[in-house]
This record gives sequence, structure tokens and C-alpha cells, in this order.
Amino acid sequence: MQQMRDKLQKLEQEIQELKGQLNKGQQAPPPATTTTTVVVRAEEEAQETPAETKPEKKKNTVDLYGHVMMDAGYEFGQSNPDWFDVMRPTQLASFKDQYAPDGKVYFSVRQTRFGVKTSTPTGLGDLKTTFEFELFGTGVDAGQTTFRLRHAYGELGHFGAGQTWSPFMDIDVFPNSVEYWGPNGMVFFRNVQARWAPIQNDRLRLIFAVERPGASADGGIYSDRVELQNVKPKFDMPDFSWQVRMMREWGHLQVAGIFRKISWVNTTPNPQFDLGGDALGWGVNVTSSVNLTKNDVGRFAVVYGAGIQNYMNDAPIDVGVKNNLSNPLKPIEGVALPVLGVVSFLDHNWNSHFSSSIGYSLVNIENSDAQTPSDYHQGHYALMNLLYHPVPPVTVGGEFIYGRRVNFRNGFNTNDYRMQFSFKYDWKKGFVF
Repeated sequence: MQQMRDKLQKLEQEIQELKGQLNKGQQAPPPATTTTTVVVRAEEEAQETPAETKPEKKKNTVDLYGHVMMDAGYEFGQSNPDWFDVMRPTQLASFKDQYAPDGKVYFSVRQTRFGVKTSTPTGLGDLKTTFEFELFGTGVDAGQTTFRLRHAYGELGHFGAGQTWSPFMDIDVFPNSVEYWGPNGMVFFRNVQARWAPIQNDRLRLIFAVERPGASADGGIYSDRVELQNVKPKFDMPDFSWQVRMMREWGHLQVAGIFRKISWVNTTPNPQFDLGGDALGWGVNVTSSVNLTKNDVGRFAVVYGAGIQNYMNDAPIDVGVKNNLSNPLKPIEGVALPVLGVVSFLDHNWNSHFSSSIGYSLVNIENSDAQTPSDYHQGHYALMNLLYHPVPPVTVGGEFIYGRRVNFRNGFNTNDYRMQFSFKYDWKKGFVF
């Protein structure tokens, strides 16, 4: 190309000289031959110039990742022993000395995690999969160090299916903390789902999903009545969720929603009372992370709805019992309980080796009149920490955690405090073939 430029420049000089000769009335050699010859040679050399290198063909990739983590700490109060290494206000005592005595030391490796991510090029776009598990037992395995599936999800183009984060939640509002369970007031749920994302780019994301249904209920002050023993849940339609997320240099803003139907039926033959029914659950979740300075990130969330407690990080039952004594055939009704969740945290980087997080979270339940006086009404969660990163993959630090439970209407409340030290070692290995 440089040679071509030089020849063209030389040609322009020759043309200028010819024009000068013509102006002087001198006979000039025919320029057509010279011009044509140079231009033709330039075109021939351009054709001989190698074409631009074609982009390299995409390859398959496999990433193995995870971390090894140990938590050790001291709990000053008392809580359900099945949740000995986390702070969950719902698992604090609902009456005096329910989980006595106060004070205990705990050690745990249940946060240890392993995952595999793959990417395979296809004619319809990249096929991406995620398989991830940890050792934190829940449900029937509560309190145990055992296998627990986190993600089993695949995505091709704009469509995905499997178990992963619900579109109703925003994982980016989780603070830089080492306590496993995290803020009680945020939506936090991995669910089995099928989703469609018609818009996915660096500035805007839109997702619609159908999710596996599920909810919990409590008979309240009538829990011991034999008439309620054969009332069973029924889920005959999926949960519907959606998400709109806007990303900018200052951070992101996300608005998400959910709609669900919760039903229950009385399976007793020829029942005396009509105890079946259904409730509509719904919720709106507004979240954001804001780059306040180059070293500070604010993480905020406000969620409100009814019958969405199982999507919350730490909230009790979705459906409660309400008195309807004016109707002798249907003396009680099930109602979706309203819930409010709030998250407000600040993550700060002191320098390349030290970081901190401080913040507060709240869950508030609007209880129904037939719930027991000791039922959960309100939970508070707060923490502050100082974390040290001697090298990027290693985190060592201490964290102070506070939890508070307030009962429905018997006047009982309890506080719990923990001091936790954690050691975390991240790792990752990628393969291309």
C-alpha cells in the first residue's frame, strides 16, 4: 500500500510538470499512456495484495471455577441449630430460650463451591451451559454439609431453560460480605424455568419467564384442627416473571415483576366446611447498583407484593389464615400475606488489598388476624466488615453481623449478634478446543 501511495504521488508530480509545460506553450508527451500505465499497474498490484485476514473461527470453551471457603465465628445469642453458621431473623427464637443457651462457637466449610461453564458455537449462536453446586444443605438436609445444586442451566440465543436466578431477582445488589445467607430483604431465588430474552445487549435487557410454582401456608391458630389436616396445596399454573434492566456507566437500574396463582383444596370426602380456595400472588422489585465514586458502590433494593415470600431471601409463609366467622360454611379463608423488603448497602475499596461493606436490610409482613401471636412479623439484618486480599484470589476478613426478630402481637422480640472470620480461596481454569 505504501508503494502504491508513492507511485500515485509521483504520478501527481508528473501531471503538475506536464501542466506547467503546456502553460509555457511547450510540446508535452502524451500523458494518457503514462497515466494509464501507472494506474493499471497500481490496480494490478492492489489485486495482488493479500486480502484481509478472515476472523478466526469460534471455538469451544470450558471454564472450571469455584472456591474453597471456611467460616468460623462466635454467636452471642441463640438461633435454630440447623442454621448455625448463618444469620436468618426467621430462625431466631420466637419465645424466650427456645434455642438456649446463648453463645456458641461455630466452624463451617459449607460455602465451598464448584462450577463448570461451557460455550459451544452453533449455527443459531453460542450454546452456553452452567452447572454449579455447593455444600450448604437446606430443606431436609438443613444443617448438613452436603451436595446442593445451585445452577443447571442452558441458553441458546434468546432462549434458555433450567435452574438459575429468577428474573424477579437481582444478584448484583448482594453486598461484598462473607456471611453466607445475606440480606433478608432482597429477592433471592434460583428456580427451574424457561425464559425468553428478546433484548440482550450492553445497555438494555428484557426477559420473560415461566417458573416452577410453589408456596407455603400456615393454619395459624387453627393449625391443630382436624378439619385442616386434608387441605392440600394445588399448583395448576406456572409463575410468570419478567425483568427490564438498563445498564449505564454510572451503574444499573432494574425493574422486575411476578404474578402467580396459589391454590389449595380440601380432599376430605363430604367435608363439613368449605376450606378450599386460591390467592393471587404478585410483586414488584426495583433494584439498582450505583457507582458513587471510583471506590464506592451503593446497592439498593425495594420489593413489595403479596404471596411472594418463598422468592425472598428470608421470609416465612406465603399464605396465612383470616377469620370469616360470619359465614358458617366457610369460617376461615386463606390470604396472600403482603410483604415489604428493603436493602441498602455500601461497598468501599480502601485500596487494592482492603475492602469493606456496611448496610442494613428489612422484611416486614402484614400478618392476617388468625395467625398466632408468636408468628414472624418483622426481621432486621445489618453487617459491617473489613476484608483483606493479599492476592486477588484470596480473601481473609472479619465481619460483625446483627439480626433481630419481632413477633406478630405477643410483644416478644429478640436480638442476635455474631462475629465471623472467613477464609476464601477462589480458582478458575479455562480450556479452548
